[in-house]
Amino acid sequence: MDTESAQTEREKILSFFDEATADELSATPGCSKKRAEIIISLRPFNTWNKLISQFSNNKGLSYDIISGCKEILRVRQVILKLMQKCEGISKKMETVVSCLTKRTEVEDSDDEAIQITKQPQYLSPNCQLKPFQMVGLNWLRIMHSQQLNGILADEMGLGKTIQTIAFIAHLLEEGERGPHVVIVPSSTIENWMREFETWCPEVNLLVYYGSVEDRRQSRMSLLYDSKSEYNVVLTTYNMATGSVEDRALFKKVEFHYAIFDEGHMLKNMSSLRYQNLMKIAAERRLLLTGTPLQNNLLELMSLLCFVMPEIFSGKTDQLKQMFSMINRGVDDKAKSKYERERIQQAKRIMRPFVLRRLKSEVQQQLPQKKDRVLHCELIPPQRELYQRLIHRFKEVMKEDRGKETNEGASMLMQLRKASNHPLLLRNQYTDDILMKMAKQLTKEPSHRDRGALKELIHEDMSVLNDYDIMKLCDQYPKYLGSFKLDASVIMESGKFKELEKLLETNKSQGDRVLLFSQFTMMMDIIEDFLKMKKYSYLRLDGSTPVPDRQELIDRYTKDESIFIFILSTRAGGLGINLTAANVVIIHDIDFNPYNDKQAEDRCHRVGQTREVSVVRLISKDTVEEGMLRVARGKLKLEKDITTDENTDKENTSDVASLLKEALAGSS
Repeated sequence: MDTESAQTEREKILSFFDEATADELSATPGCSKKRAEIIISLRPFNTWNKLISQFSNNKGLSYDIISGCKEILRVRQVILKLMQKCEGISKKMETVVSCLTKRTEVEDSDDEAIQITKQPQYLSPNCQLKPFQMVGLNWLRIMHSQQLNGILADEMGLGKTIQTIAFIAHLLEEGERGPHVVIVPSSTIENWMREFETWCPEVNLLVYYGSVEDRRQSRMSLLYDSKSEYNVVLTTYNMATGSVEDRALFKKVEFHYAIFDEGHMLKNMSSLRYQNLMKIAAERRLLLTGTPLQNNLLELMSLLCFVMPEIFSGKTDQLKQMFSMINRGVDDKAKSKYERERIQQAKRIMRPFVLRRLKSEVQQQLPQKKDRVLHCELIPPQRELYQRLIHRFKEVMKEDRGKETNEGASMLMQLRKASNHPLLLRNQYTDDILMKMAKQLTKEPSHRDRGALKELIHEDMSVLNDYDIMKLCDQYPKYLGSFKLDASVIMESGKFKELEKLLETNKSQGDRVLLFSQFTMMMDIIEDFLKMKKYSYLRLDGSTPVPDRQELIDRYTKDESIFIFILSTRAGGLGINLTAANVVIIHDIDFNPYNDKQAEDRCHRVGQTREVSVVRLISKDTVEEGMLRVARGKLKLEKDITTDENTDKENTSDVASLLKEALAGSS
């Protein structure tokens, strides 16, 4: 290094230690929070010699921190160059879109300025794209003309599937016949098949799914049948990353576009799935996700690295280092300068590659959605149970102080169960009662023939909850019928008291309800509740076979006499269209708010004609209130990333806004 370069580097290091915040210093390799405080207390350093002297003579510091600072400055430089590159791409795109708005031609690139004002001719004439979906189609068209991959990140329910099919139809119209590969979660493959058939029946679709033999025949057809020119191969994540033969197929076939639905499933760049899907032979990539940012900025960077590997190649380590500290949103005043700067950097990097519209931006094209949180008082016995658990866990924590323990998650789960329904824990059936029941079961033929001892039966029963044991009484009525709890215990929960009133109101107003829960056993109890109230319902959870799911959805859609559809939050939250309902009740919230958002957007989406009401049931003064607070924090981070720094309104100079303006002028 020459003298001048060394001098410049020293000035940068000196400036860093004189001006960096505690957060920035703590992010430096070898610098703890305590060391950061010491460094701040020693300011100003003013000269290089003073800096070296202070770091060498202070017991709490070491020269290694200065070496760590060099690494931070190097990472900053990489990120700065990356941002400049992304901003250059963004300006070029805006120039193209601006020309669309002004009806002028782009110099040396007439084709880029061609605006799509009518939906592609290959789309069914019975189906009509919404104006904001035409904006999305034009954005995809411009990304294609600029040879850029992207992330279509519209909020859930705005028709990303339909916009993608329209784009494939546009490519077909332009003579670009594929083949493309569309990779989707297993739960949504039937919906994709149906949407292709409805919107673009002209597409020659190969569904790569099913048994080993089914897939073998599909491989032979795709690779060797010259008569079958497939435009699209539709498959699932499990199939694309499954057996050696499956993976080899997707490496061998040269696809034009690889399209990944629910692209947030690629948020971990260290996962085996991520690595396998990176190997798919495709010229271009498009990710679809309604939740581009679920937990932290690093996940968003993982998506960008996946979708544009040639731009982000070799920079993943620097991105990890720079963005790993920002985990969830906090109040703006509480954010450090360091956090705010990282969020601004993330915006500048992602801007050219991500199109995200919120329902609030296209509200005039969708019915309104009203959200509310209903705080439910625990009934007295439930409150007593909850307080007993709190007391017991406090005692356990005292005893385990200083020890490594993994009991925290178990304690939290038990508190969540107590907050939702007492029957999810063993409370009514004491050890004495269980011993009497075990004694009775020894008389039952299957237990008697095995020579089962009452002590062993008791041991097996002791791990069950009250609801499990109630069902056991139903299974052996002759021996355990007298031990069964009265059916009225089903109603004994604070949430069910509120749910009872809610459903009565919904029924009287002619509403139809989607009722979500995370726990299958909670769904079992809800079923008993609905039977007692004589409400008609259907149920879909993780154990429902994939082929049966669409049949249930169709049945609910067509039969208006079915009042309620009970769904598990995760199984029923992806790619399912249930616009026949207009009320969503989330019985128990998820730690990840995006799972709940996906659930509520099953009915608040394109195709909905009525105002949608979303109600979250939260047990008052319980752990659920803390969960709600954490969930809101995560949503706050997304808002910080996807909105302009000084306003919540869309930036009038960004690509989506200009496209919107262009299309408005063409009507």
